[in-house]
Amino acid sequence: MAVAPDALPQALPEGVAERVVAPRHSLGTRLVLATLGFCVLFIVVAVGVLTLSAWNAGRERMDAELAQIEQVYRGTLAKAIWELDRDALQAHVRSAAGVPSVGRVELKVTLAHSAPEKFEGSRAGWAGPGRAPTRQLVLEYEPYPGARETVGELLLQGDERVLWQRLRSELATIVIAQLLQSMVLAGLIMLMFNRMVTVHVQRIAAHLATVRPGNLGVALGLQRSERSQDELTQLVSGVNHLQGSLATYLEQQQRYERELAEHRDRLAHLVDERTAELQAANERLQSLARTDPLTGLPNRRHFDEVKSHEWRRAQRSGQSLALLICDIDCFKDYNDHYGHAMGDHCLSAVAHTLRAHLGRAGDLVARIGGEEFGVLLPATSEAAAFMLANRLRAAVAACGIEHRHSQAADVVTISVGLAVLQPGAMEDFEALFLQADQALYRAKAAGRNQVAGPIAEPGQDMEGDAS
Repeated sequence: MAVAPDALPQALPEGVAERVVAPRHSLGTRLVLATLGFCVLFIVVAVGVLTLSAWNAGRERMDAELAQIEQVYRGTLAKAIWELDRDALQAHVRSAAGVPSVGRVELKVTLAHSAPEKFEGSRAGWAGPGRAPTRQLVLEYEPYPGARETVGELLLQGDERVLWQRLRSELATIVIAQLLQSMVLAGLIMLMFNRMVTVHVQRIAAHLATVRPGNLGVALGLQRSERSQDELTQLVSGVNHLQGSLATYLEQQQRYERELAEHRDRLAHLVDERTAELQAANERLQSLARTDPLTGLPNRRHFDEVKSHEWRRAQRSGQSLALLICDIDCFKDYNDHYGHAMGDHCLSAVAHTLRAHLGRAGDLVARIGGEEFGVLLPATSEAAAFMLANRLRAAVAACGIEHRHSQAADVVTISVGLAVLQPGAMEDFEALFLQADQALYRAKAAGRNQVAGPIAEPGQDMEGDAS
């Protein structure tokens, strides 16, 4: 038996594919944002480190510039001091103070017999050296070889504003370079991630959204090099393995359902057969329970059921109901002389004759005793019942069953008692049966092979029949 498609379990409930919502943020975007965040952190750290390095490099550069100024002005200043050329000293101080990295120049001239003199020069707006380097040089002059005289001191102080100006310039370059580097790196990562991961993940999601019980055999495949063996390969292998397992499971379930349906149909067929057999057996039992096994006529139980029904119908409709009680004459003598087997044959022959001569479907003949038969004739008048009773009696006698020990004739005969229900005249069927039984007794007493009833006396019956 084929299983309906609706009986198969669905891998996905109906409408699930339509309810699949696109992700708010793709993995590539999240990766780029994470990369940018890392780059920002890296830029901050890198800028801090590079700024510190640039600051130290700037101080070293400024210190080197101050040292170079020392070397340039060392000899000229010492000579000008030795010669006490104050104009030259003032000019040299102004010249040194004009160098961009110099914030202030102080020249102290040592005199032998007087207080030291100072020559100063500074840049406009200079407020102090701050974090800028400072160099101090003792000026010596050699008037002749082997003689050195200390003539003064030179103090060079750097300009901190120049350090900050240079640092800001370098810092802008550092920040711009780091930003460009981060943007390029994030773009490359996003592009590579999209080509290597996102496209394939979307392909897997689209494939899973279309999976149904009927297409579980369609394997998932990604358009990429066979040499690429990574986590996506494991994912594809897992999806295909899962589809194969589901297909095997559904196939087994479908086979089990077919086998179950076939088994159910076989059981239903067996149940139908057993039910039919049981019904037939019940019908046979009912028939046996209501049928006399020897004669095949309805038995006393069936007769009692029908008589109650016909009695109520006669009372309800107001129609007459005739009852004949037929008894085989001298049947005990027949059994004694011919044997019980012949007696059974005699009963069967009489029963067949009685049933054969009942013309209406509603008439009933039943074996109600050993050799006694009851005949129910619904809606039958007394005259019609009397005529039928005589036909039955004559038909039995015409069978010619030998009975040499009968007191009525040389063949088997019957005596018939007749009673007819008149509406309102009797209280129950027993009264009707008693009346028919009394009529049978009169027929027996009058010599047997007669019909006795309310229409004629037994002697008159025989005479009328003989004539």
